[in-house]
Amino acid sequence: MVKSRRFNSLLASTAVAVALAVSSHAGLAQQADKPAEASIPMPDTTLPPPLTLKDIEKPAPLGKPTPVVKDEPQQTATTPAAEPAKAVPTATAGGEVGDKLRELITGKQFDRLVPRKADRAGIEAYYSGRNYAPLWVTNTAINDRAKSASAYLAQVDTVGLDPNDYPLPRFNSGSSPDALAEDELKLTLSALTFARHAEIGRIHYTRVGSDIQYDLVPPEPASVLAQLAESSDAGNVLDSYNPPQPEFKALKDKLAELRKGTLDANPKTEAKPDKPRVHVPDGKILRPGMKDARVVALRKRLDIAGDKDNPLYDDAVRDAVKTFQTESELEVDGNLGPNTTRALNGEQKEVRRPSHNPIDTILVNMERWRWLPRDLGNPHVTVNVPDYTLTLYNDGKVYWHTRIVVGKPNLATPMVSAEMKFITVNPTWNVPPSIIEKEYLPALEQDPQALERIGLKLTQEADGTIRISQPPGAGNALGRIRFNFPNKFLVYQHDTPDKYLFAREKRAYSHGCMRVQNPLTYGEKLLSLVLPKERYTEAKLESMFGSSEININFPKVIPVHLTYQTAFVDDAGKLQLREDVYGRDAKMLAIIKSSERKVADIGVERAPNTSSKPVRMPVGAYGGPSGGYSNGGGGGNHFFDWLFTGPQGRPYPPRAVPTSPRSNERGRFSSR
Repeated sequence: MVKSRRFNSLLASTAVAVALAVSSHAGLAQQADKPAEASIPMPDTTLPPPLTLKDIEKPAPLGKPTPVVKDEPQQTATTPAAEPAKAVPTATAGGEVGDKLRELITGKQFDRLVPRKADRAGIEAYYSGRNYAPLWVTNTAINDRAKSASAYLAQVDTVGLDPNDYPLPRFNSGSSPDALAEDELKLTLSALTFARHAEIGRIHYTRVGSDIQYDLVPPEPASVLAQLAESSDAGNVLDSYNPPQPEFKALKDKLAELRKGTLDANPKTEAKPDKPRVHVPDGKILRPGMKDARVVALRKRLDIAGDKDNPLYDDAVRDAVKTFQTESELEVDGNLGPNTTRALNGEQKEVRRPSHNPIDTILVNMERWRWLPRDLGNPHVTVNVPDYTLTLYNDGKVYWHTRIVVGKPNLATPMVSAEMKFITVNPTWNVPPSIIEKEYLPALEQDPQALERIGLKLTQEADGTIRISQPPGAGNALGRIRFNFPNKFLVYQHDTPDKYLFAREKRAYSHGCMRVQNPLTYGEKLLSLVLPKERYTEAKLESMFGSSEININFPKVIPVHLTYQTAFVDDAGKLQLREDVYGRDAKMLAIIKSSERKVADIGVERAPNTSSKPVRMPVGAYGGPSGGYSNGGGGGNHFFDWLFTGPQGRPYPPRAVPTSPRSNERGRFSSR
């Protein structure tokens, strides 16, 4: 036991000696200038304190180690001096107003004050980048920038928008920093909302229809605020977000004139006093080449140019009758039969009138200008559907202009901007899937030979896809030339054999594509701009007519804009108003005048466009892959048995089967 106590005593003394030796080394280094004290060993106070009972009884939870706080290490000759910490600002660059603004932007209420996520991000980025210095307040008072912006926002009705959508704060003199900070944020939000509406519209196009598509790019909020901060005229900066096109500015001027009462807005074609209608007597069916006294009455009734007393039923009479039949939704054959005669004696001549109040019409048209690209391109093509016209522009001026036929109201020509890339001479008409499914296949239920008679070919691919096409030729539904600008709606511009339709003032008869009245001239004009050295002329293009497709590729694209301008200012400076043929004006006005306007700038989901979705049948149901139409045995009969009876063996209801791709009472079988 004595031996053990000695051993423990020795061990304890040794431990103390070692500890003192270690501590004395550090102490000597620090007390070199005090030799008397340096020889006295001192405890090392930099060592961590020993564990206590409290530390042992309450260990840190797993996964969350207890942080150990060490004393700040003392600087030695070999330890580099730590860089001084950067001072954290205790006040913003805007004084008390800036402090309150920081609290608003970084606080929980920011989401409520600024509902739009992109606006919140832009506001936070802009203000934090300037240490929350106010944009509209200087030395606790409203500044000139705020006055300029407020004055502009108060009169944005002049550019077709509503001042109520951009509320203005009061900025009362003597207001508290809290109130000034809130006013600052309100004016910022109104300025950002206006810039977005002016740039891309207060109504998102998806709320108007599924046949509209534009690439809308809203302005970046932080960039808008930076531009406002850098300019001495905030109102001018805000105004710059409106469309720059002369057409938009012309509508703005006419809007001001209408509101002042200095403009008399009349439609292009005014109603004339009714004249006694020429009666066309009943009788036998009249056809081209026949002579009959009734033709004289027919010429007068339809106001056919030329000798009104000529009894010959010539081509001019036939085309006039076709036009009337098309407009009256009769069977179009160009003959004077009993149905056509009755319609002639009971229908008044059509008069085109605007559909809505002129001011409302201008407002929705200014809104639609905001959807278009700011740079329309040079050269570029603009189609105005309600005016049934196509215009080619070059260097900001009209280069060429023509009439067109557009889509029927139930098959509207879409609104889209695309790029024309090439022209096809002798085009093959590949029938769109929507027409195959809705028109051609139902017609074949009753007459398996219908396609063959009108020169169409039906084939089936290996995956079951059904294709119907019409080869190039004089009778092709696309005519002899097609103008291609790829787009999701599968529409294009093309020639047509049905020239008589261009005589009508209202020309909405296609499946959505645009039929051009003078396609060869159009081709010549386009190619003169993109391929001037090739010297294309109408005659040169006509010499290319044949049975094989020929593509003429453009070295640079020409932008094409399909628009819907029911209000525009013509070259003479007169306001022109058009019929709302597709009801787009009515839809937009309903949005503006309802509670939907509060969220109208937010896009909505639309059902995907299925017009281009291939039509498929069971593989092998029709004569094998890529098989041509056959009414013989085998797969052909199998296909038509399936087609006529349906997949469950039940017969489809009977339908009338047209005999021409362009001549029937409902306009079916017509080209796009």
